[in-house]
Amino acid sequence: MKIYYSPQCLQYSQPGHPEAPARVRSTYEYLEEKGYSFDEPGLCSEEDILLAHTSGLLESVKNESFFDFDTPVFRGIYEIARLSAGSAIDAATHCLEDGEKAFSLMRPPGHHATKNTLGGFCYFNSIAIASLSAHEKAHKVAIVDFDCHHGNGTEDIMLGRKDFLYLSLHQSPLYPGTGLKSNNNCLNYPLSAHTTPDEFLSVLQDGLKKVEQFGPDLLGVSAGFDSYRLDPITNLTLELETYRRIGRMIAALNKPTFSVLEGGYSRDLPECIYQYLQGLEE
Repeated sequence: MKIYYSPQCLQYSQPGHPEAPARVRSTYEYLEEKGYSFDEPGLCSEEDILLAHTSGLLESVKNESFFDFDTPVFRGIYEIARLSAGSAIDAATHCLEDGEKAFSLMRPPGHHATKNTLGGFCYFNSIAIASLSAHEKAHKVAIVDFDCHHGNGTEDIMLGRKDFLYLSLHQSPLYPGTGLKSNNNCLNYPLSAHTTPDEFLSVLQDGLKKVEQFGPDLLGVSAGFDSYRLDPITNLTLELETYRRIGRMIAALNKPTFSVLEGGYSRDLPECIYQYLQGLEE
């Protein structure tokens, strides 16, 4: 398993904000204790960003000239967001070229960033940027999103692109209030609060069958762990072992696979991620 990580992603924070440096720092330390090693990612280019986003969004982040209550302006956030997206690109490139699964352990997350708007703690949509960047080498790309929140940004960017498939399992109702039904190449599975782990895995199995039928050359995963039963801002009930099983199910597709960290705000985030990575490698 190749893991991309840079301590530069820890260099911004806001008191009381759930998307805090500690969630990634503690995961890095935990995985290092478990014997994992890490590679430093590179910055993505402006051309990479423009594959998924408008120049207006790029310039607003670059100039720190935006306002969003949940997604604050931080000094240097443009470079850090570029590094997070670059890490996703590196992960996608590695799994295509070397056949080894890869994981981007970076922040900020990305799946709420639409073509023209940021939000939901996300500045640039890393999974979308990486998937579009990989399109020359991977003709068909599928994205599986198991974050507890719907990836409205990923759907906005990928909707109608015939060589791409987007699958999302998410709690509903919940922010951002989208993903209530499937649309074209975007398959949405809204789940009620308190959905059990077995129910979640059954729905995921149904969705992965459709991914398999699509026949992707590359599989990207928006790996969000806020569906965990002790997460402070959501209401799903997944257990630690559930993430191991999710990893196994995704690995069973036998496709070049890269994963990008999205949400997950409990103290157990490091163990959730560890279980998922273990499942991917079994």
